[in-house]
Amino acid sequence: MLAPPPTTTLVVGCGNLIRGDDAAGPVLVRRLAERGVPAGVRLVDGGTAGMDVAFAMRGATRVVVVDASRVGVAAGTVHRVPGEALQDLQPPRGGLHQFRWDQALGFARWLLKDDYPAEVEVWLVEGQAFEAGAPLTAAVDEAVDEVAARLWQQLHDGGSVTVGAGSPAGPADEGADAR
Repeated sequence: MLAPPPTTTLVVGCGNLIRGDDAAGPVLVRRLAERGVPAGVRLVDGGTAGMDVAFAMRGATRVVVVDASRVGVAAGTVHRVPGEALQDLQPPRGGLHQFRWDQALGFARWLLKDDYPAEVEVWLVEGQAFEAGAPLTAAVDEAVDEVAARLWQQLHDGGSVTVGAGSPAGPADEGADAR
């Protein structure tokens, strides 16, 4: 049996599928899976288990984390932020059940050392409704489709998964604080 090709790009969708717009990340991963991704791309539904994100990064050269944000801008706004701008080295408050993906980035940098991915990028989709049982709002659903289409195209083109500031995918807002 042949070994699977090495993962060059890891796309992790974080969030809770049963809490409205918080499902943006896992929904995006599912939409990419439905479209199909090239060899070397691994899709992970990171759910709400931040620690798993750190371990999933092992072996990847590029990581894209997608999650919902709540920073007070219009629902559906997309922020693209370099991972190093959001990594958090503080231990989780309340124990490991509160371990978030931003803490996972900091932990992975410590854990993986020289094997930490060369490129880590976070895409945040501003949410509006986070109540249990709520569906994605229309604005977030549209933004998730837009981000999925852009990532899918770039993954198939073999290029970087980054999008320049001012692109149709939304502004690069390096000041976004999604925590």
